[in-house]
Amino acid sequence: MNKDLLARLPLAQQGPAPMGPFRAGLLFMAAAGTAVIIWQLAQLLLVLFACVLVAMMVSRLAGSFRKWLRLPYPVAFVLAILLPLAFIVSAFGLFGVQMAAQFDLLVQSLPAAVADLKAWLETQELGRRLLAELPNMAPSGSRVAEFVQGLVSDVGTVLSIVAIILVGGIYFAAQPDLYRRSLLALVPPERRIRVYRTQKAAFRALLAWLKAQGVGMAFVGVATGTGLSLVGIPGAPAIGLVAGLCEFVPYLGTFVVAIPSILIGFSMGVETGLWTIVVIIGVQQIQGNLVSPIAQSQLADLPPALTIFTLIVFGVLMGPLGVILAVPLTVVGMALIRELVIKDRRRKQDRLPA
Repeated sequence: MNKDLLARLPLAQQGPAPMGPFRAGLLFMAAAGTAVIIWQLAQLLLVLFACVLVAMMVSRLAGSFRKWLRLPYPVAFVLAILLPLAFIVSAFGLFGVQMAAQFDLLVQSLPAAVADLKAWLETQELGRRLLAELPNMAPSGSRVAEFVQGLVSDVGTVLSIVAIILVGGIYFAAQPDLYRRSLLALVPPERRIRVYRTQKAAFRALLAWLKAQGVGMAFVGVATGTGLSLVGIPGAPAIGLVAGLCEFVPYLGTFVVAIPSILIGFSMGVETGLWTIVVIIGVQQIQGNLVSPIAQSQLADLPPALTIFTLIVFGVLMGPLGVILAVPLTVVGMALIRELVIKDRRRKQDRLPA
């Protein structure tokens, strides 16, 4: 009697059938193959994420223009594309002109400085040994040519990737709802609410981080330009603009501006060079210990130690593009953990009977 009743029960009530070794092996191979494909397409996925990031910035800026200036959305959308591009090109163009003029002066004064250094080294025993070994330490012409060729090739690759990211971001920003609906259409109906909620949480975290990052970029730009102007560095406003833009990549953008600024400072005198170092270090200390923690605590939640660690990890694993996108990727990862792990655990605990 009990055997007949058990036989008539649906399979779902009898418990899942044990997974055979062949099926388990197939699932393992599929999971491993998927992981390998994702790893091989890592650079493409990074470019796609960068496009989404650009689309978010363009769409939010277009919405602000539409709200503040009461413009039609197409007009606000065009302004949100053209104005930032014009600002970035103008800032780097002005920075390049100023740096070129100052480096011309530096190159003119360099032979005399090198001659003085050589004369001083010849008065020292260690200096004479260094001068004797210097010709052997100099790279050969073929190596210099290879380095220049590789550098030119890398610059071309970077410009191509930047163009792809900008165009892709503009297309995403033009029709964001279309891509959201397309993504949700790929998900089974019973999971669409959860995917939509997770997607919304990730976008909300990214937007909060962008606002906090904007505060830090504005502070670095204004403080660097003002400080270097007081020191007497030529083209300080242009250097400040570039410093603010480069602050999008924490810590890395500092070196982009610090090296030419310090060289120019020392070309004007030792005291000016030392004050330049003081200004750059002071701005970064205030930014890292005061402005950024306050902005992150008010708008986003990203520990500084985690930022440094992710910059190193993504740089080692995925190269320069990984460094640039390390922080926003970490923000998205933390948002997904909060939404898919922590909040799900809380929901399950709330459903349990008291």
